Amino acid sequence: MAPSEPHAIPFRQKGEVPAFAEEVEGWKGYIEWERYPEKKKQAEKILKNYDFPDPPEFQLAPLPETNPILTGERFKQYHQALGLGEIPDISWQYVLKEKSPDMIHVLQFPYNGEPPRKRLVEKEITPNPDFFVRNHGGVPEIEADKFFLDIGGLVNKPKRLTLADLQNESLFPRQSNVVSLQCSGTRRIEQIREYPGDGDELINAPWAEGAIGTARWTGVPLKKVIKYCGGLKGDAKHIELFGADTYFKKGKVYNYVVSVPWRKVKVYEVLLAWEMNGEPLPKIHGFPLRAVVFGYIGARSVKWLYEIRAIQEPSAAPVQRKEYLYYTPQVGKQNALYSNGFSIQDMPVSSAIMSPKDMDLIVHDGKITLRGWAYSGGGHWPERVEVSGDGGSIWYEVPWENMTTKYYYAWRLWEIELPVDAEGWLEFCVRTWDNALNTQPTFVRSAWNWDLHVTSSCHRVKVYSVNRSKPATASRLKELEEKGIPLTPLTKPLEIDLETSEHYEESMRLQNGRDPAE
Repeated sequence: MAPSEPHAIPFRQKGEVPAFAEEVEGWKGYIEWERYPEKKKQAEKILKNYDFPDPPEFQLAPLPETNPILTGERFKQYHQALGLGEIPDISWQYVLKEKSPDMIHVLQFPYNGEPPRKRLVEKEITPNPDFFVRNHGGVPEIEADKFFLDIGGLVNKPKRLTLADLQNESLFPRQSNVVSLQCSGTRRIEQIREYPGDGDELINAPWAEGAIGTARWTGVPLKKVIKYCGGLKGDAKHIELFGADTYFKKGKVYNYVVSVPWRKVKVYEVLLAWEMNGEPLPKIHGFPLRAVVFGYIGARSVKWLYEIRAIQEPSAAPVQRKEYLYYTPQVGKQNALYSNGFSIQDMPVSSAIMSPKDMDLIVHDGKITLRGWAYSGGGHWPERVEVSGDGGSIWYEVPWENMTTKYYYAWRLWEIELPVDAEGWLEFCVRTWDNALNTQPTFVRSAWNWDLHVTSSCHRVKVYSVNRSKPATASRLKELEEKGIPLTPLTKPLEIDLETSEHYEESMRLQNGRDPAE
């Protein structure tokens, strides 16, 4: 396990270790909370006996230079208090087994991780080991042959279906789509650096540009499953999705529950998927079954899906009602209410420069290659990407041939050789236009909100330009190479005189000296 966050209070069990039984044979790590209010009350009573660690201060203080960046001590101790202390360890083992060794572990538990920036944009379909993970709890271990899915609520014929039923093509036609999933926290670090906000490390982990990925998902459309259950009763307008992971919110315990409107299901944009890029779902991504909701915030694509209910109104569960809310810039700690933010569903148009990265020093010959991604949710797609080398005054269009395949529900990767004459510190930025002519706000402040969601402003990176096509620069670089002196780090003074006395005196003569003529 990774080291604990500094100053975290060591956990000490109070009384006997609680024993909340796992619900179903072959379903390890799944405890049903939603059907048993008395069990939730018992858990809440236990949690009140503890003083859990405060959330680490990671916005008004530097982020730790560790990997994992944050370790999630509070959430580990919530599990320990309820006798579920093995779940964080099991979760971490799946990270080590199923994710790339060089993942950026933003939060160890519940696991939040993104791949290295540059590698993310090497392939238009993200390899499973590099696909970002945003989990809200541990990883349930559910055996495929013991799995079942309950469909109930306001359907005419409630049913229980096995994975074999769902995969039976005589019952359900399969559907396969290339779909991007994006966490609403993508690029949150930019908001944090400019204007900090809500400090809960679970909902507001300091994501960079890698909390997005694209895969080919295969499964059955939820619309067909609802039809198999006799369709909806007349007053049903929303579909509630239940995940088997255990989730904590303000001293209470839940299963992970959200909802999507029926209108989304009707147009075949909610898939019950068991396959990711031609392989069974990885355990950490929801095996054996998950929802994939096209164009919506990633939080609606429930993993370890075990129950579906048709309901009248949006779910009252805390993830739907109390989180993933977008506030105005004048709402914050002093006045925030769940009811004065709107619920995030469609993901807006956004983009990012993945290479070069912020604060890079680049030696070039008048052109710098930029690479990145562009995405728009809610039934839109990226049509045009523009890049600026001067902070947003002059824009260059990425040639269409330098953009990847146009998918209805997915990102496009892009690359451009940007003409760069200037030297010194430059600010590059990118914006995307989608097919409805939506584009991005210009500055971070335009998109800041108390919960730090959806950083949709133009993505900016500062780079230090060294233009080798300039004679003076070429001469200096040649001299440094001959003397074996590196150019980096940028701030380290050179160990040579910058010019000879003879050159200085000749230059002053040509410039007519430092002083005025009279």
